[in-house]
Amino acid sequence: MADPLVPPLKTLIVDDEPLAIDRLRVISERIAGVEVIAAARDGTEALELIEALGPDLVLLDLTMPEMDGLAVARQLAARNRPPAVIFVTAHDDRAVDAFDLDAVDYVLKPVEPQRLERAIARVAARRAQSGGTSPAPSPWLEELWVPHRSELVRIGVSEVARVDAERDYVRLHVGGEGQGGEGRRSYLLLQTIAGLEARLDPERFIRIHRSIILRRDRIKGLRHDGLGVWSVETADGAILRIGRTYLAKVKAMAGR
Repeated sequence: MADPLVPPLKTLIVDDEPLAIDRLRVISERIAGVEVIAAARDGTEALELIEALGPDLVLLDLTMPEMDGLAVARQLAARNRPPAVIFVTAHDDRAVDAFDLDAVDYVLKPVEPQRLERAIARVAARRAQSGGTSPAPSPWLEELWVPHRSELVRIGVSEVARVDAERDYVRLHVGGEGQGGEGRRSYLLLQTIAGLEARLDPERFIRIHRSIILRRDRIKGLRHDGLGVWSVETADGAILRIGRTYLAKVKAMAGR
């Protein structure tokens, strides 16, 4: 039940398919605290309606002719107080492109009502935490959307203990905070390790090898293996060799 003291989320639907708009409208209007105020069929119309109506939330299709959803989101990100954005798409391979646009969620088509409701609940929670205004976006990644089985899994960056390069992919090691790494899970993401490194907060993560990034607080110590070779010991007992290119930075972290 919607709180009568909290104004509804004024919502704009953007999709070039009329049937998709109708479905999103029906699902959204059944969610408490949501008011669909308009729909747009392309990116240009979406920006015009956003300027005119000032929605709180935009349900934004990614693949549209001429100006696609990413182009719309980039323009919104440059604004002072942009609306919250939930990407709605049939393609799970575009999540990486959305990393730096501070979208609240990434929902796959065909849209399931419960999945959209969870995404909109996150928008409402953000609004409550920020007192009704849009928080300033962080320059660093705070969360990742990772394809897993038939859905996209949301992973907080703070949950990632280690990143390994695997050709054009990275493997994210999540959890495993205890000795031995119990409870650790891993996910493959189509992203180069260099591209991901550029989006991670260097105060929280450090690259120790051309194929390994570690969360700094998972480093238990350094050890000298002789002949100028150094390794990192992690909190779960792993011993990982430090690449020569990264040795000075890792030793500087340790004050050496």
